[in-house]
Amino acid sequence: MTAPVAERHDYTFSHHGIEISDPYHWLKDSSYPDVDDEQILDYLRAENAYFDAYFSPLQGTVAAIYEELKARIEPDDSTVPVVDGKYVYQSRYFEGADYPIHVRWSTAVAEPTDDDVEVLIDEPSLAREHSYFRLRDYAVSNNAQLLAYGTDTDGSERYRIRIKDLDSGVLLADQLDDTTGHVVWVGDDRSFYYVVLDEQHRPYMVKRHELGSDPDTDLVIYEEDDPSFFVDVQRSTSKAFIFITAEDHVTSEVRYLPADRPTNDLKVFSKRRPNHLYEVDHQSGRFVIRTNREQMNFDLVVVDEATPDPKHWEVVLPGSNEHYIRDFIAFSNYIAVSARNAGLDQILLVDRERNMTEVEFPEPVYVVGFSENVETELSQLRLNYSSLVTPNTVFDYDMSTGELISRKVKTIPSGYERNNFESARITIKARDQIEIPVSLVWRKDQRLDSGNPLYLYGYGAYGYGTSPSFSTSIISLLDRGFIYAIAHVRGGDELGYHWYQEGKLDRRVNTFHDFIDAAEALIERGYTQAGKIAISGGSAGGSLVGFAANDSPELWGAVISHVPFVDILNTMLDDSLPLTPIEWPEWGNPITDERAFRYIRSYSPYDQIESQHYPAMLVTAGLNDPRVTYWEPAKYVAKLRHVKTDDNILLLRTEMEAGHGGKSGRLVRLQELAEEYAFLFHVLDVD
Repeated sequence: MTAPVAERHDYTFSHHGIEISDPYHWLKDSSYPDVDDEQILDYLRAENAYFDAYFSPLQGTVAAIYEELKARIEPDDSTVPVVDGKYVYQSRYFEGADYPIHVRWSTAVAEPTDDDVEVLIDEPSLAREHSYFRLRDYAVSNNAQLLAYGTDTDGSERYRIRIKDLDSGVLLADQLDDTTGHVVWVGDDRSFYYVVLDEQHRPYMVKRHELGSDPDTDLVIYEEDDPSFFVDVQRSTSKAFIFITAEDHVTSEVRYLPADRPTNDLKVFSKRRPNHLYEVDHQSGRFVIRTNREQMNFDLVVVDEATPDPKHWEVVLPGSNEHYIRDFIAFSNYIAVSARNAGLDQILLVDRERNMTEVEFPEPVYVVGFSENVETELSQLRLNYSSLVTPNTVFDYDMSTGELISRKVKTIPSGYERNNFESARITIKARDQIEIPVSLVWRKDQRLDSGNPLYLYGYGAYGYGTSPSFSTSIISLLDRGFIYAIAHVRGGDELGYHWYQEGKLDRRVNTFHDFIDAAEALIERGYTQAGKIAISGGSAGGSLVGFAANDSPELWGAVISHVPFVDILNTMLDDSLPLTPIEWPEWGNPITDERAFRYIRSYSPYDQIESQHYPAMLVTAGLNDPRVTYWEPAKYVAKLRHVKTDDNILLLRTEMEAGHGGKSGRLVRLQELAEEYAFLFHVLDVD
């Protein structure tokens, strides 16, 4: 089947005296977020048909890989039960189901039977009539009689909130649209707080809804005027306060009010100040705050709830250049802290007298973070733990004994022998002599000096580090001789907040260079060969692999680019798009800043496509994606087809009824992954 060729229409624009031609601008539907231009839809359908035609002879391979992946997940999986008040809560999958059901039973029942278990939400039933379904959140009222939940049925991330009476099982008439799907109940359970999205999909307003009332009359509690700040609402661990946060990527401002009564009397902890990030929790009698006001890697401070002004903040756990405080939970008797020391995850516990305990774990290199912890008083801290070779484990750390109690280890029904695999963390030197960590995993029976195929993953943006955690899916790569590698490039936070700052704004290309330099170092050390590396990244990680494909195409045998942020300059110039204003602190504002304009243009993958050979590429998009709009990958592929000089396959698949995360459902996702792997094995000639 012949690859589709997108039409080229004359279109130019000018900024800072620089004129740019964009012949694929027409792929952006002028009526967006509605996409109803038939010429655009016809092009996307043609690309999808080409995608299907390519995979037609590979269906046997896809089916075999799918069965491999499916055999590694528990068909009737369930979460570790969580006690909250008078009930125990759990989520359960049944065999063949894409979605779980959410249940509860009384804490008075030691061994619950089916008759004891109450179904709160039946996701399979809710999803049955939709090609896409996602449950954003659910929140049980304080009296445990009502349940609020938010659902998205098209991937647009505009959630509809519904309320269920748990005594009768009946849905109330209340229906709230265009929300983030998250609910915080007021203490009397007659109303709740929620966040509203504007026409540009920005969470900008907090409202309070009275049950049974018209949503159009809901009281506005807070409205954010700055489009670069997004709004969220949360309840403290103590359940005593409601927090309303306005935040961009580098600056935050938190307001609070009592949770036990509806009021508009918002108070501010610390007024927004550029580059000051902080978050707040409450612990009987005082607030606990994580702040980078004084220390780039954050301090943990406390302040009496009667005098919360920043001048009274008192440090209880300082950060440092090596010690990075990442997260915390303020229980009534302890503060649980998630940190990193020289890049290694830590869990610390600080009591009311400021004594500190560090939780010890069984491996030298691992990933650990908080699991569900809903009780106010801490007796056992629930944690999620894994490593590249250790399946996901849920631990409870017992405060009285210091023992780690294993509550659940992820079961792999088809079998998994940990001793067959080995992992390592190495460092390579980037071109500016900065040492970049790289995590690796491979089969022990594999030679590491024979130029193996290698799958290299990276992200490196917004301070989101990529943890070297366990994944059942990569076993299909390892069993076929791949080495799996994660490049912990600057732009993430693996080594601290400074690691993030070194990969943003006018240092953005550090991220891209780190990734390429990691690949070259792995080649030099004999792990792989040029042309045998598959690189993968999604969203901002798509920027990373897009730059790498332009800059060093000879290194890569295949490129996987999921919903890639590749048309960076055009997006940062369009302040009507949902994420553009909030992204300026990350990428720069090319509208007002000529230097930012020129710099972004110098690395934006779409702008830097050139006439040269490119590796085989698979690109995905979501028609309803509000984060990376569908036309970015569509324009990117169209331009590549026009200028590239090779015959390597280039595929674009647009999910016509989904958004940023692709299709929904655990089994459907495995089908997509099976196609990706089949593509890799085919183009890299791997059995």
